[in-house]
Formats: sequence, structure tokens, C-alpha cells
Amino acid sequence: VQLQASGGGLAQAGGSLRLSCAASGRTDFSINVMGWYRQDPGKQRELVANITNDGSTNYAGSVKGRFTVFRVNANNTIYLQMNGLKPEDTAVYYCAAHPLFAATPRYWGQGTLVTVSS
Repeated sequence: VQLQASGGGLAQAGGSLRLSCAASGRTDFSINVMGWYRQDPGKQRELVANITNDGSTNYAGSVKGRFTVFRVNANNTIYLQMNGLKPEDTAVYYCAAHPLFAATPRYWGQGTLVTVSS
């Protein structure tokens, strides 16, 4: 499975950005769960949001109500719509995927930097 992420960049506080991640290769049960993680330098990588292939979602408390993850199964792509951005959202965002039976991601995309200025 290969994951190709795009869409990072610079935004002002209160602004919006959309990230996308396209999966290719073995796109069967391997990508039942797809999601986004983020990591600040010196901090642990944390889950931002994920979504199953039947549309069930899970969000970190810090982004609930501001970020929306959605998925287009037909082209194996997920998106992260980020609204109401805050400086603390600044991080490298990683796309990830795993089967339903796995507790943690098995596949990772390259990171995309999101910078939010105050």
C-alpha cells in the first residue's frame, strides 16, 4: 500500500486548509481504516482523525467540531477539512492506514507540513 498525501501549507489562525491522501497498491482490507496523525518536533505522533470504509469516524478531542474527515471509497482517497485553525495545529500531518483488525497503522504516507500563524 502506498499513501500519497498533499495539501499542507500556511494558513492564518481561523483559516482553513484541506489535506488529501490517496491510497494505491493493495487497496482491499488493508486500508479499511484510514486517517491522519500529526507530530510536532519533540512530541509524540498523535491521532487527529480516522475513518473506516463504512464511514465511522473518530476524532481527537482537540479538533472535534473544527476538523472533518471524509472518504471517497471509489478512488481510495480520504480528506481532512480543517476549519478554525489554531497555531497549536501546526505540525507535520501524516496519512495512515490499517486493516480493521489492527490496532495501529501499518502504512504511512509522507508527511505534509501545516503551519498556522497567529
